[in-house]
Amino acid sequence: MLVAAPFLFERRSEWAEGFELVEPRFLSSSSSSATASGLIEVIATGGDELDRSLVDRLPNLKLVACFSTGYAGIDLDQLRARGVALTTAAGINAHDVADHAIALMLCWWHGIRTADQVVREGRWRDSTAPRGSLQGKRIGIAGLGRVGLHIAERAEAFGLRVSWWGPREKPGSRYPRAQSLLGLARDSDILVIASRATPANAGQIDAEVLAALGPQGLLVNVSRGFLVDERALLEALRWRRIAGAALDVFDREPPDASIWRDLPNVVLSPHIAGYTREAGAAMFGQLRENIRRHFAGEPLLTPVTL
Repeated sequence: MLVAAPFLFERRSEWAEGFELVEPRFLSSSSSSATASGLIEVIATGGDELDRSLVDRLPNLKLVACFSTGYAGIDLDQLRARGVALTTAAGINAHDVADHAIALMLCWWHGIRTADQVVREGRWRDSTAPRGSLQGKRIGIAGLGRVGLHIAERAEAFGLRVSWWGPREKPGSRYPRAQSLLGLARDSDILVIASRATPANAGQIDAEVLAALGPQGLLVNVSRGFLVDERALLEALRWRRIAGAALDVFDREPPDASIWRDLPNVVLSPHIAGYTREAGAAMFGQLRENIRRHFAGEPLLTPVTL
């Protein structure tokens, strides 16, 4: 098994015995690299990026196993053409991501950052304007998968009216589905991005969607930064074409801090929505289980349909 992510290779003592782990550099430094390349059946990766040429060098590759839920950096067409399976950490940290989405929404809506600063500076509430209540507001969720459904359930508990949009119907869902993403944005006070982080969804939140969300609308993103046209978002924030944004993810990570520094209508966090101790342990466990199942000839736990 080739371990393409350094942070996973550092945990090699935690892997089950029965197969040998190597790093990508082993293939170029070993005198027997050609033999080793032919023996490797599995690549374990973080998921954010996987070198196409590395895949090409492994003639007997059968599985790419991702530690993360996202796999935007992996060429699915290449795997499909080679008949290589793909697994992820799907479902592991959906509840944590949903919690963080709600936390970002509440922090922005209730002005927590500003309120905290007011108290620290010895001022009081007479220096702040009253905020609008969340009760009865409309929240639209782009993507009603595992994360989106958890967000919907939490939002409903706050008295928000929930609707959603996605490319496929969800039979049995109690939440109404919008006719389009544009329609969802137009009918929402808060638009949360929980779409699948696939290349097909890149830039789905564009200037037109932001214009539909409007000057009173809040955008929340806990999926991936590339799903948003970041230039259009920055323009919308600067010119108050939307009220604000609460973001855990960015087009480039880490982002250029200067881009966001002078925008008072944003709340930001450093891609930590699913970053909990419990989720990290469970994601590693699911990665190992998918690999164990491969070598045991058992059905994979979380295969991706390619």
